[in-house]
Formats: sequence, structure tokens, C-alpha cells
Amino acid sequence: MHPALHSWREELPANVVRLLAYVGALVVLSMAAAQFFQSKSLKPPIAPGDRSDWITIEKPFPAFTLAIPEAAGQPESYVIRRHATGNGRKDILGLGAPDGATPYLHVEIYRAGKEITQFATPEETIAADAVALAPVKIAAAGPVASKFGPLTLLTFETVRDPPRYCLAFTRTYDDPLLQISGWFCQGGTFVQDSTLACALDRLTLIYSGSDPKVGALFAQAELNRSYCGQRDPLLAATPKYHALWKALEGQPPRRAR
Repeated sequence: MHPALHSWREELPANVVRLLAYVGALVVLSMAAAQFFQSKSLKPPIAPGDRSDWITIEKPFPAFTLAIPEAAGQPESYVIRRHATGNGRKDILGLGAPDGATPYLHVEIYRAGKEITQFATPEETIAADAVALAPVKIAAAGPVASKFGPLTLLTFETVRDPPRYCLAFTRTYDDPLLQISGWFCQGGTFVQDSTLACALDRLTLIYSGSDPKVGALFAQAELNRSYCGQRDPLLAATPKYHALWKALEGQPPRRAR
């Protein structure tokens, strides 16, 4: 037999053993890696509580407007949220800077769906909706008349720097099941009752869609509009509050009752 052939046959068993050893090692490493990644999730699972029941609508088409010419140039925001299962809708309007000492008006119109049968108390509503402001010292301070009827008022302060003094409000209806709520904040002093009522005088409906009762509610509110105490649509510039936004500066502190 040729010497080269003889050498190959003698070395074959050793090569096979080494190959099998390599393959076995790879199998063991693969199993260990699979076990490790199964036990360690790459992304923690989303708990049911982490998902909000409210979905923010992209590119919202406004149903309401808050026309305050005195605040021209101030930042504005409009957000619509829909309840995932109950189909309730929240239109959230903001006017002014959410942070800082300058005035900020926040208005929320909540048209409830099947997700609730009644609204929370004013204190619970404001505490939940204004949680981002970290409200403290929430106290009753109302009611006050408005074109939407009597508003339940509360005052609260914020602990952020600079601190703000806020006058919060709620107004609920049973038919339609609707709530108007929000707050008017500024640095240094509380907003006056009459100033808040004047600001809400400018909240109007653009369209009610498939909610004729909401349309009727806002139509009645327009009949009750006081034009900030003037009761004259010819004086729509509301001369009593011709500087509504700027007039907030230097007002005396308002004490909770």
C-alpha cells in the first residue's frame, strides 16, 4: 500500500473524533444561548395598566374655538382624545404657556360615551386632569355665573418654579352627558371670577357633528352670553375687558372661600 494512503487511514479516526467534539461543543453553546435569551426578555412586557384608555387623535379637526383677541401671539394647542372602548371624546384647548408665570388657560369639553355613567366630583376631576401641574391646596371657591350656567370653582397652587395660582372650574350636564372643565393660571395672584367667566364667554362651538343636543346646548349658551357684562353684541370687543390677558397682571390676591 502506498505510504500516503496508509497515513490517511491511520489519521481518519482521530479527525472524526475531533470533528464530533467541535459539533458537540457548538450544540451545547447554542442550547445555552437559547436558554439565556428565553429567560431574559429583550423588552419588558407591557402591563395592562401601562396602556391608556384614551387615544390621541392625529391631525384633529377642531369642534370648538376659544377666540380671545387679547391673547394674540400666545401659544395655542388643540388635542382630541377618544376612549378606546366607550367612544367618549375629550376636546382639550390650551391658550398660553403651560409653564412659567404668564397666564395660561386650559379648557376641556368631555362628551362622555359608554365608559362612564356619571362624572367624578369637581375635586377629583381637577386633581386628575391637572396632575402634570402637581396641584396643591385645592379648595372650594365658587360658584360663579357664566353663559354655561353656574360654574363650580376651586383654587389650587402649583409647586413648580415659578409657582402659579390657578382658578379651576367645572360644569356638568346630564342630557347630553357633557362636562366643561379646566383652569386659568397665572403667577403671583389668583385669577378673578369675573375674568374667568369673561374668558369662557369666548368659548364657542364650530360644529356638533352627530350630536344635536350638544349643538342645542351651545346655542342656548350663546343666548345667555353677557359679553363680559355688557350684554350688547355690538360691543363684541368687550370693552370692560379690552385687555383681558394683560389685565391679569397686578390683580390683588383672591382668597378661597
